[in-house]
Amino acid sequence: MRRATITRKTAETDISVEINLDGTGRYDNETGVGFFDHMLDQLARHSLIDMTLRCTGDLHIDDHHTVEDVGIALGQALAEALGDKRGIRRYGACLLPMDDALVRTALDLSGRPFLVWNLDLPTQKIGTFDTELVREFFQALSTHGGITLHVDMLHGVNSHHIAEAAFKSVARALRDAVDTDPRKSDAIPSTKGAL
Repeated sequence: MRRATITRKTAETDISVEINLDGTGRYDNETGVGFFDHMLDQLARHSLIDMTLRCTGDLHIDDHHTVEDVGIALGQALAEALGDKRGIRRYGACLLPMDDALVRTALDLSGRPFLVWNLDLPTQKIGTFDTELVREFFQALSTHGGITLHVDMLHGVNSHHIAEAAFKSVARALRDAVDTDPRKSDAIPSTKGAL
């Protein structure tokens, strides 16, 4: 079963996350940060990864620790659920439009974390949410999930649309990458024999 449960407790956050890579996109996410919960719901729904996530963080300071630490825990859960990555397609890509926004994602579940981020959010806030935290989340997810992740904005004027298109684009790319390849369901997708 390609599932994982991660708990992570620090002086700043207390997180539990459960995922099922072979799900239907069910979600139940509560971090105390409304916009971020909305983005996590999109990530689950469009990746078809079932996700239940709870985070209690030091929101009296700001949202930074909550968003970054959720990225860390979710990355760890993805890595654990993938195991030795036997049978996965490994690569995923998506070109996703959302109204004025057009975001392209390409990723590789290589075990070699690297983030290329070309996304310009024109405002500093979406409601009360700091837009710079979108990158922080994906940096943490990439690093702790062992993901080479490229996210590029091709068009966009509305920060909400751009951020949401990024989450949905990454989700759709993840959906393809974690999927099992029926032609090579027993093989590691690398000439090295390991990822």
